[in-house]
Amino acid sequence: METEADANEPDLSAGIDEAALPAGGKIVGRVEGERVLVVRVGDEICAIGAKCTHYGGPLGEGLIVGDTVRCPWHHACFSLRTGEALRPPALKDVPRWTVERQNGRIRITGKEKPQPPKRAPRVSPKSIVIVGAGAAGNAAAETLRREGYDGPVTMIDPDPDAPYDRPNLSKDYLAGTAPEKWLPLHPAAFYERKRIEIARRTVNALDVRTRSVVLDDGSRIDCDALILAPGAEPILPAIPIEPAAKVHVLRSLADSRALIEAAGAGERAVVIGSGFIGLEVAASLRRRGLEVHVVSPQQRPLEKVMGPDLGDFIKSVHEEKGVVFHTGRTAKSISGRGVVLDDGSTLDADFVVVGIGVRPRVQLAEAAGLSVANGIVVNEYLETSSPNVWAAGDAASWPDPRSGERVRIEHWVLAQRMGQTAARNALGARERFDAVPFFWSQHYDDVISYVGVGAGWDDARLDGDPQARDCAVTFLRNGERVALATIFRDIESLEAEVALERR
Repeated sequence: METEADANEPDLSAGIDEAALPAGGKIVGRVEGERVLVVRVGDEICAIGAKCTHYGGPLGEGLIVGDTVRCPWHHACFSLRTGEALRPPALKDVPRWTVERQNGRIRITGKEKPQPPKRAPRVSPKSIVIVGAGAAGNAAAETLRREGYDGPVTMIDPDPDAPYDRPNLSKDYLAGTAPEKWLPLHPAAFYERKRIEIARRTVNALDVRTRSVVLDDGSRIDCDALILAPGAEPILPAIPIEPAAKVHVLRSLADSRALIEAAGAGERAVVIGSGFIGLEVAASLRRRGLEVHVVSPQQRPLEKVMGPDLGDFIKSVHEEKGVVFHTGRTAKSISGRGVVLDDGSTLDADFVVVGIGVRPRVQLAEAAGLSVANGIVVNEYLETSSPNVWAAGDAASWPDPRSGERVRIEHWVLAQRMGQTAARNALGARERFDAVPFFWSQHYDDVISYVGVGAGWDDARLDGDPQARDCAVTFLRNGERVALATIFRDIESLEAEVALERR
């Protein structure tokens, strides 16, 4: 159903006065029942579809940066001239629309297919292998084709469902408000059409000298360029866990399915850990009507990342929904009955979810002799210590150009953007990776957006009121802004991203 604002949008096929669109200005209107974004870029008028191809965000409410528009919801970026999806999390282009200018009027007429520029790689390896089909691996494979590479591309991953939308596993899908058919990043036909082979195998060994991988069935795949995107794996606590205990983690689609099944058969769950995954799981299980207890050694959840104000707000949101926190407590053991805490008390549970973090999968890289230190060590071009071998995603440790420190960050969007850069560099681009990290976290109907690298912040300044769902927290280190967290201040978040990029 159209809102009143939608009904008042102009009919762009009938035309609008050019004076209504100043330099850098934008208008959202309708053509043939579809919403279209019209932007003046210099003296050029550009028109593209107004809906982001990620989760349908309103591009008309986004930020214009040069000849691009950034989505307000999750910071995807599109070319205004061609409709091409330039940055994840968007994977698909948006349509272009024909612009007619005559006698001081602008008319938007027929819809056209997006027209990304034809590209040719500087170098073309005979074949490229990508280890991992998650965010970074899938983005790398897609980028190779977008950049004009025509040789064999093979992604190797034992997960039978990959690639899929991992952020949704702890959010709407687990809550039961999103169907499973939304999760695949593309249908199988997409990979067939792009000639991207997905090998459902486990890699047992890497030979970086010859750039080959040995699979679990003993076969070997040789390549001229190797991109490592093995991701990370959940950590289990070093405590006694009885065989009868029903303990879950959440990393894969199979994990999420198992949690949904457990939720359908149970009434009470205990979540160990109050990080992003733990709290998103808690919210999703509450939406399913379960009694949920959260065990956290911190008094405020997420305080190290979000600061005290947002930490208190997030805790209050969950408590209002019925989540019971056991702060300042740790799990001593897990039995078939539930969780024994360090004070000797017991929390009964039909099942337990552990969300205390992940560790990078570096075993293959380490065994192959690659440099490893809290991840696979890469330089500013995402090159590993071996020639023609790149690494991207949760397992990569890379030099952040703004802080000057080496970081490893577990964000979906960042991993996708790393995959793009690794692919371009495998084709000879020599592109520095300098993206500003971005992520979002959803707690019931409240979404927090975060840009920057805030580790080590020494001051957190609140503007606005979290309870009013209108605020921003600026994180500073030595007086300089390093990150920003916002609640329903989308343009401010985008502007902060641009400012950090330019710093």
